[in-house]
Amino acid sequence: MGTDAAVENDRDRTKQLEEEGEIAADYLEELLDIADLDGDIDLDSRHGRAAVEIVADDDEGLRPLVGRDGEVLEALQELTRLAVQARTGERSRLMLDVAGFRAARREELTRLAEQAVAQVRESGEEVELEPLNAFERKVVHDVVAASGLVSDSRGVEPERYVVVRPAPHGD
Repeated sequence: MGTDAAVENDRDRTKQLEEEGEIAADYLEELLDIADLDGDIDLDSRHGRAAVEIVADDDEGLRPLVGRDGEVLEALQELTRLAVQARTGERSRLMLDVAGFRAARREELTRLAEQAVAQVRESGEEVELEPLNAFERKVVHDVVAASGLVSDSRGVEPERYVVVRPAPHGD
């Protein structure tokens, strides 16, 4: 019985993520129309979240939706999450990307985190990174955890940053 319940739960979760994606796509398509921007919406689910991406043949045309350092993208993601919540009554954790900005930033942050890990291993001292948003900190924390070291977030938004430290010895 337990396995059947787990399969049913997975189906329900998949259906919920698909619904979130569809609502987000409708919202974003309307936004693209209003802003007179060309773009297509790709839907997926990753890591238990709806993943929505706006893509175009000419990614430059979508740059206004990214903004400086992804600030507009962050705001647009929050608005899209609110639109989904208004329709479903449930808080959404959907991830939005525009023109591959987050994917490229994830690669850049992975390299940054790997450099910090190497520096901590070499020096034995903690390393502080520059302030990062929540998405960026999560990427760094994941890379650091996979390396076997430890990381913490310190500071207050918008100046919150990650500190990479050596792993405590099991004394």
